[in-house]
Amino acid sequence: MSGDLRPRRSVLYMPAANARALEKAKAIPADALIFDLEDAVAPDAKDTAREHAVAAATSGDYGNREITIRCNGLDTPWGANDIAAAAAAGPAAIVIPKVTGTAHLGAIADAMEAAGAPDHTAIWPMVETPEGIFAAREIAAFDRVAVLVMGTNDLAKELHAALLPGRRPLIPHLATAILAARAEGVEIVDGVFNDISDADGFVAECQQGFEMGFDGKTLIHPSQVGPANDMWARSTDEIAHARLVIAAFEEAEAEGRGVITIDGKMIENLHVDNARRCLAVAAAIEAAG
Repeated sequence: MSGDLRPRRSVLYMPAANARALEKAKAIPADALIFDLEDAVAPDAKDTAREHAVAAATSGDYGNREITIRCNGLDTPWGANDIAAAAAAGPAAIVIPKVTGTAHLGAIADAMEAAGAPDHTAIWPMVETPEGIFAAREIAAFDRVAVLVMGTNDLAKELHAALLPGRRPLIPHLATAILAARAEGVEIVDGVFNDISDADGFVAECQQGFEMGFDGKTLIHPSQVGPANDMWARSTDEIAHARLVIAAFEEAEAEGRGVITIDGKMIENLHVDNARRCLAVAAAIEAAG
């Protein structure tokens, strides 16, 4: 499900049972919000959380932020009601945990359509199980899918892998999911960083995610929004260089020159494509405010 490019540098989970947190989220400069009905909500608060999430998603009080709702799985007592209510509310997307493949997504899509989900409501599947990793490309290719969401905590648990600084045990699986997203033309956001007190560790993991090719990062605390936004922003120097590359390449094409160099480095089509994406991302960030 392709669409207009929009920033997803910071995707913040907010516990939907907590009305104060949802109110506070109106002023947090995250690119996207996930009103969470799943892990962050106790069983006896599930119904309240659902009501809060629907009210927030339909309120129009969150400005340009991309609003999504994470539902419980269909294999839980709350999943069917969550998906029906979220679909009827019509947020930008419904986030689905532990997606295993297209059959799973088909059941979700059927439930959404039965509840009258508008066409603009996408599915953001969470890739957080061995089955999800193996099926990552077919998940990314599913019609309503717009963004893959890495669930690194659950993935590490399922793999019996350690969560270490640098995430060495997870790198092959993160890379597989990124390949799937790029092959099918959808976005992908990195998993959460658990230690809110470790600001340096968070920035390091953001840099790793940026360098690997993620489009942003899921977050668990408002203090993480600013560093994530900064990491996935485009600097003034990057924007200026991108414009220089495009202008020099277009000038060379007009003059019939096949090869150009800037600062001693050869510029090819791939560099121009990267430059154009840099400007597109910068424009999307500016448009989102």
